[in-house]
Amino acid sequence: MEGDPGQTLAWRDPVALLNASSIFRDLDHETLRSIGSTLGWLSLPGGATLFEAGEPADSLYLVISGCVGAYAGDPPRLFARIPAGETVGEMGLLSGRPRSATVRALRDSDLARLPREAFERVILPHPAALLRLTQLLVARLEARERRPTGTGSRTFTVVPHDAGVELDAFATELVAALGTHGRTELVRSEHGADHTSAWFHRVESANDYVVYLADAGPTSWSKLCVRQADALLMLAHAATAAAAWPLGSDAGLLATIGARAELVLLQGAAHAGGAASRWCDVLPDVPHHHVQGRGDVLRLARLLTGRAVGLVLSGGGARGFAHIGVVRALRDAGVPIDLVGGTSIGAIMGAGVAAGWTTEEMIERFRRTFVSTNPLSDYTLPIVSLVAGRKVSRLLRQEFGEVAIEDLRLPFYAVSANLTTGRSSVHRRGELWRWLRASVAIPGVLPPVFHGGEVHVDGGAINNLPVDVMRAANRGAVIGVDVGSDTTFTVPIQQVDLPPLWQMFDWFRRHRRRPSILQILWRAGMINSDAATAAGRELTDLLLQPPLADVDLLDWHAFERAIEAGYRHASRRLAELERADRARLGLS
Repeated sequence: MEGDPGQTLAWRDPVALLNASSIFRDLDHETLRSIGSTLGWLSLPGGATLFEAGEPADSLYLVISGCVGAYAGDPPRLFARIPAGETVGEMGLLSGRPRSATVRALRDSDLARLPREAFERVILPHPAALLRLTQLLVARLEARERRPTGTGSRTFTVVPHDAGVELDAFATELVAALGTHGRTELVRSEHGADHTSAWFHRVESANDYVVYLADAGPTSWSKLCVRQADALLMLAHAATAAAAWPLGSDAGLLATIGARAELVLLQGAAHAGGAASRWCDVLPDVPHHHVQGRGDVLRLARLLTGRAVGLVLSGGGARGFAHIGVVRALRDAGVPIDLVGGTSIGAIMGAGVAAGWTTEEMIERFRRTFVSTNPLSDYTLPIVSLVAGRKVSRLLRQEFGEVAIEDLRLPFYAVSANLTTGRSSVHRRGELWRWLRASVAIPGVLPPVFHGGEVHVDGGAINNLPVDVMRAANRGAVIGVDVGSDTTFTVPIQQVDLPPLWQMFDWFRRHRRRPSILQILWRAGMINSDAATAAGRELTDLLLQPPLADVDLLDWHAFERAIEAGYRHASRRLAELERADRARLGLS
């Protein structure tokens, strides 16, 4: 509300405030005094709206402490954070049009208001100030369209589910992990409960990251911590009974203050299977993280600060074994793998990574599944498909068991093509084996997976390299591995109809290459995703395309050869990276 700035602002010199801002600095003293005399003062609690899109543009605002956010789109998306020292509302004053965005306080904030009349009288005659306003305007417009590269979160509030959660131990480890990326301070109630927004502003300005510890109940301190947060960390023991939080889990509150929630499940010595499903029912659509040791906290810190590395693995039949070699090369180079997603064979390989399997374990398990036995050998009467699919389902259940996707150690998604909706379906919850089976259901080869009244087939039919899904998570760098691009599909014949059987027999006796029905169906099922795959390549920070033209889509016995090709290619590409790219991938 507008009025007396109170103790927070009364001592401030308006000229000093203006001179410290990015827009008004370097204007002469008399001009700054003239601007200062027209300022009004506002104090907004976190979540309060400064103005709505479509309202008349009657003022420019200078953020003195706290932070406000600009929202646009339907549903509204936070596209810009305006910290202390910057202005907001300048677009409408320059264009003369209504507000193009909604602006809300992301935390308790103090602002100075410059009316339109004063802006036109004092600012317009100064080209330097106008230039800086224009530059800021362009930067904000670009931010709306810019590809997300990280979360941008700086303040985190840990909200314990109950008093039994080891809050201090977790917070200490988190601060240490965030400290590897910048100066970090931990704030408890005994330190900050009686301070004004100006004190919080000074703490946040002096640090790269700030971690606030809320109480287990809805105390005034806890509510203040929620308002100060860019992200809420909902902390609970995985093995305990799932129940709602007394504070901070309200979706409307999170949307209002511009914060996001992250569910953190503390695991014991043994990973509690089924726990994530229970807790995700309490906080639906909220990302969750399993924390069992220091490495998990380090990964959480990377995810929270937009420094994580996401790995996306494409489909490509037997060529997908190259993914194992790529994973081995990444691990050898020290590249962290924090999130995994994939399509078809890439989803299966990625699930092994997300389950925490070592490279040796992946080789052993997938050799057993794909090389020791042909997974597509249970042929059936071709009414729906050429093979029954029971063998693939059995092999997937044999290797992955009954684990749910949400119980995997790393965040993971598998992509299928939903024939009912005509769009891709992204699977982040549910039975892992079932959605892997859907993701590899090549149309005509394997029967579709029917679930919830919908029909799911191989994700490669629509999106064979689902980098867009990973990029939308906005967690950091994305590595894409495309093993389906070398789909050379040529034959040395000219033919319209099938020849007689004796000519077919002679063809095969001479070892000439004629595509099988499996190969034709497989390639036909992937061809519609070529455009999406090309778009996915453009969205990567590092694109890996191992040379696999000599590996047939169904050549399961090319196992070692494909792994080695993936390893050599990834190792060479990592060695060639520029310094900036290495830093983005967590390499020294």
